[in-house]
Amino acid sequence: MLAYILRRLLLIIPTLFGILLINFIIIQAAPGGPVEQMIAKLEGFDSAAGGATGRISGGGGEVSVAGSNYRGAQGLDPELVKEIERMYGFDKPAPERFWIMLKNYLRLDFGSSFFRDAKVTDLIVEKMPVSISLGLWSTLIMYLVSIPLGIAKATRHGSTFDLWTSTAIIVGYAIPAFLFAILLIVLFAGGSYWDWFPLRGLTSNNFDELSLGGKILDYFWHLTLPVTALVIGNFATLTLLTKNSFLDEINKQYVVTARAKGLTERRVLYGHVFRNAMLIIIAGFPAAFIGIFFTGSLLIEVIFSLDGLGLMSFEAAINRDYPVVFGTLFIFTLVGLLVKLIGDITYTLVDPRIDFESREG
Repeated sequence: MLAYILRRLLLIIPTLFGILLINFIIIQAAPGGPVEQMIAKLEGFDSAAGGATGRISGGGGEVSVAGSNYRGAQGLDPELVKEIERMYGFDKPAPERFWIMLKNYLRLDFGSSFFRDAKVTDLIVEKMPVSISLGLWSTLIMYLVSIPLGIAKATRHGSTFDLWTSTAIIVGYAIPAFLFAILLIVLFAGGSYWDWFPLRGLTSNNFDELSLGGKILDYFWHLTLPVTALVIGNFATLTLLTKNSFLDEINKQYVVTARAKGLTERRVLYGHVFRNAMLIIIAGFPAAFIGIFFTGSLLIEVIFSLDGLGLMSFEAAINRDYPVVFGTLFIFTLVGLLVKLIGDITYTLVDPRIDFESREG
């Protein structure tokens, strides 16, 4: 097992390299980079102002701008364009920029945002509480609801309970999470009916003045609607997966043998079936957690005015803020690969019979 973990850790290096390289090539080919955006902004500013003087900053540097830099139909002065390219690091060829980026990442230096005037790591730390809150609680509640519900549906397959819960699951699967979010706002956040929950932020403005218990209540008060929307919009697949996995195991021969020996249904279900049926659930946990944690909450963040990692990554991609794009890509990919490895290790904890070192001819 130790050798397997070591190989997986070493495999992370070429995987990260390949993902960064592919995305670097794609982004370099996309039009409208930071240099083009700055040139367009300066041309519009200078032509509208009839000549202006000042300094612009970005990408860890700044250049001076004078009214004479803009020359009408000829565009900006080529020297100013070169200064802008130098400011954003585009005065070097693409392979050299990629190599510099890799060396910086090995030192955990992700650079500074082109447009936010802050380091990428500081931005991630600043946005992390929102994404951790949404991802952690929604995933935890989703598993706590879906697994017992899936087991109950499997043991009552074909009953009235199974029928009605399947109807609720189909509704949850068919309607996206952001539509549930809008519905919750209309019902409970002052839309048309009740005004029970806040609509903006992770905490109240007077959060620092509250007692410890008041802070905890205020925190969950703000999280109730967005987490509920995420859970309702995502629990259907996991519930059905749990049900089908348990149904498949319940019909196997070893379950019949266990019942024939006189074991109770509870002992058969949780002593034998549970361990085997939960393998596929555990396999999907890392992908579910990473998906909700980093990407699935984008629209929820927008609807509930929560400034988290999902919204920051989306804005960075739109604005071609390359340090933020690649910094978050590196961190998210690394975390995802490590969590996937943890999921594989958990396999062996649930079922010690699994041996990643064994190979069949």
